Parts: sequence; C-alpha cells; structure tokens
Amino acid sequence: MSIRRIGHAPETGRIRSPFARRRAGEPPTRTAVRNAKVAGLPLAFAGRQLAGAGRKALGQPATEVDRQIQIRTAQHMFEVLAELKGCAAKLGQIMSLYELVLPPHLGEPYREALSRLYESAPIMLPRTVHAAMAANLGSEWRALFREFDDRHAAGASIGQVHRAVWHDGRRVAVKLMYPGAREAVRADLQQLRRISVLATAFVPSADVAAVTAAICASVEQELDYAAEARCQRRFADAYAADPEFFVPQVITQCGDVVVSEWVDGIPMTRIIESGSPEERSRVGMLLLRFLLSTPSRTDLLYCDPHPGNFRILPDGRLAVLDFGACDTWPAPGFPDAVAGLGEAIFNGGLGEVDAALREHGFVAPGREFDVEAFAEAAVPICEAARQQTFRFSTGWLREQALRALSPTLSNVNRQMTIPAHFTPYGRSALTAISVICQLETEGALRSELIRWSPELAEVFDRFDRRSGNPADLAIVRQRRADAGESAPRLRAVR
Repeated sequence: MSIRRIGHAPETGRIRSPFARRRAGEPPTRTAVRNAKVAGLPLAFAGRQLAGAGRKALGQPATEVDRQIQIRTAQHMFEVLAELKGCAAKLGQIMSLYELVLPPHLGEPYREALSRLYESAPIMLPRTVHAAMAANLGSEWRALFREFDDRHAAGASIGQVHRAVWHDGRRVAVKLMYPGAREAVRADLQQLRRISVLATAFVPSADVAAVTAAICASVEQELDYAAEARCQRRFADAYAADPEFFVPQVITQCGDVVVSEWVDGIPMTRIIESGSPEERSRVGMLLLRFLLSTPSRTDLLYCDPHPGNFRILPDGRLAVLDFGACDTWPAPGFPDAVAGLGEAIFNGGLGEVDAALREHGFVAPGREFDVEAFAEAAVPICEAARQQTFRFSTGWLREQALRALSPTLSNVNRQMTIPAHFTPYGRSALTAISVICQLETEGALRSELIRWSPELAEVFDRFDRRSGNPADLAIVRQRRADAGESAPRLRAVR
C-alpha cells in the first residue's frame, strides 16, 4: 500500500492539510464526501433491519438474523472508519476491542480494515513539518534544537512524532499535530453524533445519545495539546523516581507542538507478539497497577491504555507516552457505585443486586429486569476478582464479550444502560482488559484491586470472613497507615 505524503500546495505555497485533498488510496476529505460516507452508515443499518424482518417472516431464525445484522453493521463501521481516518482512526482504536472478541474466522475482515487504518496514516513532507513548526514555535524554532530529524519517528491518528536534540543536549520527542486535523476531527464528531442509533444494535436500553456525547467529548479532549501537557506533567511528577513506571517530562508545549523527553524501549505490541509467558504476565500486571494507582496518585484517570502508548525500558520499568485522554477523578457517585455494587454482588442477594443496579443508574426506574440472569452472567467476571490469582486470555474475553453483545432479546445486558458520566471509566477499563487478555496475563488481580481500592478491600474482607478464608489486607492497612488514612465506612445497599 502506498504511503501518503503531504507537502505544500505548489500553486499557493500554503501549508496543505493532510485532510484537504484526495488521491487514490487517500482519505476522503471534502466535507460533502466525508458526510456522505458517515451518513450512509445508519441508512445501511435501516436497510439491514428491513431485510432482516423479511427473512424472519420467511421463517429464518430471529437470533441468526439479528446476529448477522450486528456483525455486518460492525464490519461496515470499521470499513468506513478505516477510510476516513482522522478522528475516525481514534474511534477505530476504541472499537478494535470488538474485533478482538470475534471468533477468528469472523474477525478477519476487521483485522484487515484495522491494518489499513494503522498502515495508511498520512506523513507530512519536511517542508510542511517546517512550516507547521514555525507556525507554532516561531520562525526561529530551529534555534531551540541542536538537531531535528525531518523524518517522522512515529505516527498517530491526528499527528506524528519526530526525534530531536534539545538545545541543552537532551534527546526529545516532538509531537506535532497535522495541519487541518482539528477541523476534520470536529466535523467527524458532529457526524458521528448523528449515527449513534447504530449502537442500539448492541445496547437498546442505553441512553445512546448521552453516551455518544461523552465519547465524543473524550476524543475532542485529545485536540488540546496544552491540556495534554498539563496532564503529562502531573503524571511525571507523581511517578518521578518510581521503581516500576516512567513518565517522560514535558520540556515545552506551544500550540499544536509538545516537546518531551525521548524514550527508548520495547513496544508493548512486541511483548504481545513474542514475549515469554512470564514477561507478558509481568507487563500485564504492571499495566493494571499503573491504571489502578493513577487516581490516588494524580487525581486523574488514564483513559487510553492502548498498547501503542507503552514501552518497556531496559531496566524493566513500564514507560507511558501519551496523555491526551485523561479525565478528572472521580466522576460523581463513582466511589459509591463501586462500594454499593461490590457489596451487593459479593455479599448480598438478588434483591440487593437489583436495588444497587437501579440506585446507581444501570437499570432505568420502573423497567423490568432479569436480575437472576444478570447474576449468572456476572459469575465469570466475579470469579476473576475473587480468586487469589487468575489467568486472562483472549478466549475468556471473547466468551464474555459475545455474551454481553449478543443481539438476542433474552440478553440481560440489553435491559441495562450506563450512566453517561461513567463513560471514561468504561473506555479505560474495556481497553485495559483487552490488552491484559492479549498479553495472556496471569497474576493477582484481587490483590491489586484491594491495594488501590479501599472500598473493595472492605467488600472482600467481609466476603472472606463470611466464607472462612480471611483476606490478606496487610498492604491496604500499611498504605493507610503511611497516609494517615482512616478506613472509610462502606454504605451497604439495602
């Protein structure tokens, strides 16, 4: 596949956006074309539903018809996202979890679409890079660097990274947004808000519009490089001299350029592909520990644990590279929801589970809900948290996801919704679980949950005392003692 290169428009000398014109194999960029591509998604979805109704009337099993509609809708979405790129590429990363959980013979079209998505990112020619650097850092921008490599070192959905040497001799990474990316992303987001009806194929009871708005807000945050730099500085300070994690310091940020310390290391994707079982498990547990520890250490939630955002340093530490997607911690009611749902599921009965789900907004008021089916579906998830050690795998994830996304009317998840303000937590958790499963991680999930969540520590303590297996809460007690904390009282759901 040819790689797109972007330069100056020869007739004007102005910076030419990588989203401005289209050649063979390039993303459509004219507003009308992009809008038509996206607008075609719900029309095709409606057509599939109409055709499906006809097949059902002719006697074809409804479950098979619904499943085919779901699969074809997801495939169509992947293909359009892969062609549009821009913000669509970012949403494609989020949706890649769906590809992961499909059976191998059904997942091949998704893998092909995602491969095209990642391999065909636009590349700016040196003249465009220089013009963009001057627009953000001033005409004398080269004086800031001893060396600057015009060739891009890495790509991203809305920008690219260059190697350089700062004027004081430090090796740095220069992250530069594509000219025109901000406008293209915002235009795509406006269109993607209009196709949220497609999600009803998976979660018909959810407030799809509100959840879609939350997802779009999260993606749009990644256009703000000043906010990204602030988050990265907070993480770098919080994890300075940490024996397990490394966050590069931000050197400077101006406009659509962020300059930070360069990081050499093994990409997590390589560990997934060829790491030993021991190394994959170690890296998976490091990822889990980082995500669980960030709220208490930074008051921020890291929302984009995609494999491309991590490196393994020569000394074994996990380096974290991208902070465009972070959210404030906690969302309203989140600690209470963790405590209440955990208490009901592990230490209560069906009545307590039903009440907790309704109280925290996961089942709409007055809606019929099969709490027994929910409890049965939750058993594998609870088992992962209940055992002292657990081995994650793509097979385990595929089984849970296919159960959750099944289009059959009997699927209890179709009776549920999700509070929109919990969306960033869902994005972070689902992406992290998919990565941990790709790594085939085996480790003490339970201990990590107890260590970083006092609410769940109390829940597991009661569960173990009731079942006659006392939990080892030494880590939690020591952490509280070090911080001078008192144990929070758990508000049980009645």
